[in-house]
Amino acid sequence: MPGVALTQAVQHRQGRRLKRVDVRGVLGEVAAQPYMVQVERQHGVLRDRLACLTRKPHAFGKVVATWRACFSLALFEHHWVQPQVAWRVRLDTWDGQRRYDQRTPAMALGLADQAWSRSEFLTHPVYHGI
Repeated sequence: MPGVALTQAVQHRQGRRLKRVDVRGVLGEVAAQPYMVQVERQHGVLRDRLACLTRKPHAFGKVVATWRACFSLALFEHHWVQPQVAWRVRLDTWDGQRRYDQRTPAMALGLADQAWSRSEFLTHPVYHGI
């Protein structure tokens, strides 16, 4: 069938450590982005945080302004407040308690030097402009 493609990502591991990923086209051409792990992870986080993305949503998800506010708050909390395991960095020396420095996606991009606390997130003044 023209336009149909099936791409397979094969993970090669040594123990629990991922060594490499081979991408091969099973049917048709190899897709440019064969696996959308980051997108699927974000969708899962949003489904957990926002009840309006579940099967039977409540009324607040049906109003556009409320939906945008809830969605924006959930994304901001995900990127600026909650440290992600995928972005952690191994420390050079082990102090007996921590092996990794936990980071948020904003810290990984250099937009923040620390994870925001929830109280800082809720009380930070916002400039709306003119």
